[in-house]
Amino acid sequence: MNQLNLNEVYEYAEKHISAFHQKRLEYITTTTELDKILQQKNPYLFRAKNILTAQDLIKGFLDAFLQSQEETLFGEFIEGLAIFVCDKVFSAKKSQLTGIDLEFEKNNCIYIVEIKAGWNWGNASQIKQLKINFENARKILENHTSKKVIAVNGCCFGNKKNKNPEKDGYYKICGQEFWQLVSGSENFYIDIIEPIGHKAKQKNEEFLEAYAAVINKFTLEFSQRFCVDGKIDWKKLIEFNSGKIEKYK
Repeated sequence: MNQLNLNEVYEYAEKHISAFHQKRLEYITTTTELDKILQQKNPYLFRAKNILTAQDLIKGFLDAFLQSQEETLFGEFIEGLAIFVCDKVFSAKKSQLTGIDLEFEKNNCIYIVEIKAGWNWGNASQIKQLKINFENARKILENHTSKKVIAVNGCCFGNKKNKNPEKDGYYKICGQEFWQLVSGSENFYIDIIEPIGHKAKQKNEEFLEAYAAVINKFTLEFSQRFCVDGKIDWKKLIEFNSGKIEKYK
């Protein structure tokens, strides 16, 4: 186990969180098609919420669309941070095993880790696949080592655990416990807050300016296409979103 140099962690986090913000900004500035936004989200939900203005509707559609993109981008950042830190402390490596993000040795055990941003992820099928991935990875490693192989679903925030890790075949650890596992530091989960927030205000102002331009552009286009006498034409919107595609009729 090596001593963790927080200055190196800060440099990595500040550099890569800037990349996250840049990709986020690029995504909103290249989101040029209203049709793509309207076709990928659920108009019934917004009708149930009694959305009355074109701008509120566009904002709802766009926010839902962007959220999934941001979660993916930030998930890549936080996974990379965990691997970087674990490499510095335990000489970890990004795993080549199917479905496994990280491998490292600690206390004469081999840890195989699949990293998730938050604890509340995955449906039954995805959890089943996680277990299969861990089982297959463990078999491969146990053919080449006599060391104990410990499977971990590591979640970057939260404080949940699976109730029966021995039965499930893996440990689920979250938040402080996860960051302590990969860094060796009990306080690391707090230490990373500052570098993650590096230039957040400045970067978010750039994003909000581009975001406002897209909202204004799409609101105008939506009003022209899907509003009648100043009211949202829900029938026309639903037909556009969910009606039969001509070539499949």
